[in-house]
Amino acid sequence: MIKVIDKIRESIAVKEAICQDERLLNTIKLVADTITHSLQTDHKVLFCGNGGSAADAQHLAAEFSGRFYKDRQPLYAEALHCNTSYITAVGNDYGYDQVYARILRGIGRPGDVLVGISTSGNSANILEAIKVAKEQGMIVVSMTGSTGGKMKDNSDYLINIPSTDTPRIQEAHITVGHIICEIVETNLFGE
Repeated sequence: MIKVIDKIRESIAVKEAICQDERLLNTIKLVADTITHSLQTDHKVLFCGNGGSAADAQHLAAEFSGRFYKDRQPLYAEALHCNTSYITAVGNDYGYDQVYARILRGIGRPGDVLVGISTSGNSANILEAIKVAKEQGMIVVSMTGSTGGKMKDNSDYLINIPSTDTPRIQEAHITVGHIICEIVETNLFGE
């Protein structure tokens, strides 16, 4: 039987590893500052992922567009998978690899931020989205597991969680995402 305390300790160990990784900590701060600047200059933050990472994308977009700690103005953030008619039509007509790339061709602008979330760093539709985002002049943030996978090559910022265990990576993505939200909210709206 799975021991609950063992799983909690595994999650803590990943977060402790993040705390010991100066490069990763600096990247998290740089991402928050980059998103702050993008929003200050009337740009948007767009998120994409698959499965649990799509849920994380939607969760983090809602923290920006709704609220995090403060009752403040909404920020332009959106998870790209929330229109099921669009996703199923593009998946059917162009292939699932194109579901995020196609919408970015329509709405992505220079200075916007794309946050791609994939525990492996190898999701084909996220890789296609990154390619289009770069063509559009967008800033690319990749949230992945330890290796960064193929996503690391074209990312402006790589948040590669020091783990290969999908649930532990996803837990850390939300933790890091919440930290970024809090920094951005403080940067824009004060303490």
